[in-house]
Amino acid sequence: MSIMSRTSIGGGGALSACLALACGGGAGAIEAVDAEEIPPVVETRWTGRSELFMEYPPLVEGGTSRFAIHFTDLSTFEPLRAGRAEVRLAGGGEEAFTVDAPGRPGIFGIDVAPSRAGRYRLAVILDAPGLADRHDLGEVTVLTPAAGAALSAVEEEDDGSIPFLKEQQWNLDFATAEVGKRQIAESLLIAAEIEPRTGGRADVTTPVAGRLADDLPAHPVGSRVARGEPLAEIIPHSGHGEDRPALELAVAEARNALELERAERSRADRLVVAGALPERRRLEARVAEQTAEARLAAAEAHLAQLDLTRTGEGEGGRDTRFVLRAPISGVVAASDATPGASVDAGARLFRLIALDRVHVVGALPEAALARIDELAGAELEVPGFGAPIALDRLVSVGRVLEPEARTVPIIYELRDPDRRLAVGQAGSLRIFASAATDAVTVPESAVVDDAGQPVVFVQVGGESFERRPVRLGNREAGQVQIAGDVAPGERVVVRGAPLIRLAALSPQVPAHGHTH
Repeated sequence: MSIMSRTSIGGGGALSACLALACGGGAGAIEAVDAEEIPPVVETRWTGRSELFMEYPPLVEGGTSRFAIHFTDLSTFEPLRAGRAEVRLAGGGEEAFTVDAPGRPGIFGIDVAPSRAGRYRLAVILDAPGLADRHDLGEVTVLTPAAGAALSAVEEEDDGSIPFLKEQQWNLDFATAEVGKRQIAESLLIAAEIEPRTGGRADVTTPVAGRLADDLPAHPVGSRVARGEPLAEIIPHSGHGEDRPALELAVAEARNALELERAERSRADRLVVAGALPERRRLEARVAEQTAEARLAAAEAHLAQLDLTRTGEGEGGRDTRFVLRAPISGVVAASDATPGASVDAGARLFRLIALDRVHVVGALPEAALARIDELAGAELEVPGFGAPIALDRLVSVGRVLEPEARTVPIIYELRDPDRRLAVGQAGSLRIFASAATDAVTVPESAVVDDAGQPVVFVQVGGESFERRPVRLGNREAGQVQIAGDVAPGERVVVRGAPLIRLAALSPQVPAHGHTH
């Protein structure tokens, strides 16, 4: 857990002088100074869970010091709206001063009245719903009344920091983060596009000419389909023209021929039983009857097929339909299927794109080809996404240059892409081309372009910030390497940095709105 602090008191020299006076006597000659004229003690602490910003007058035995304690929940950077705060002094004895709720969101006002002068260890303890924390602030001095009366007002020095009040931070989109060190590699940023993987695109075409049945669910563009799922059914043309009378005549002729064959088979049965014909003649008659039955069934089917082709409707004739099924699982990228419409053989009805894996295709410059053996991974940066997307593996690097751009394609695979990504979407491919080394890094959102100079804003106190110019280096996973007067462990503004820049440009110092 990282702990950082910033402490100040406007009357540090006077405080030492007054202690000397208190020890050396002469208290009767000391004139008291109005406490409001003495700059307060200011403390800032961070833990992994909360930020404490606190202001209070010097502590005096028998006197009351009003502590204005500001607590920020670092998981949300919002003020704490409920909870109990305690100021604890531990030394020769222990004294605790508490308040059961903030007077205003984020601000706890506590009156601390030490009973004895001396050196104490100061701690502030928070017990809030979902957040319990403790801030140890080291040793503090509780002055004697004489030493307290000897304090002189000292004009606060302008340290050049940028003021930005807690009330402003809490009401705006604001957040900070620790400067860290991490392994980061040299990288190359190139243009890229998301494309279907090899074998991840399929066109569904019609095998025969006919009409599309209209009794299946529609599959609009963007809908998901599973492999083997029926997409459409085609009622093929009859293949016998559109001459219905001719087909009706064929049915009648087949029906009459069947009646004749049945009569012939019945006659053959009787004669064989009487011994007038051999058994072979009865078998021939039965075969002829079965052939006539088949011809009648075919003629009736041709007629029914013609009727179905004309209407494109009905439940009958399903054994004559062609069912088109999805050859892959994915999403419908294009659909030209209109129920009841006529289609020609070979016409495309659907285009399917598989989304289990996609390819990210970048344009690798010719000059980078010499370093392809050093490639150590890649990530995709897409406008609107908060963080880069790690890519799974390198698929291939092209070996034929595009003559005008002097680039070759480089392809990475991305499994189970985010639903916010779309095939055909443009982005940037960051390719890591060296071994990783330790570097000081900050989130990319912490860097602000200030008149052409990259800068970060470091929080040096609860309401104080400093502008620090930096030089930028390698980038990875939303982090950027920096060089400059910024050390690991310091806190930089990662949301709201442009607001701090505007505050730095403003000639007005914001009015202090705290409860004291």
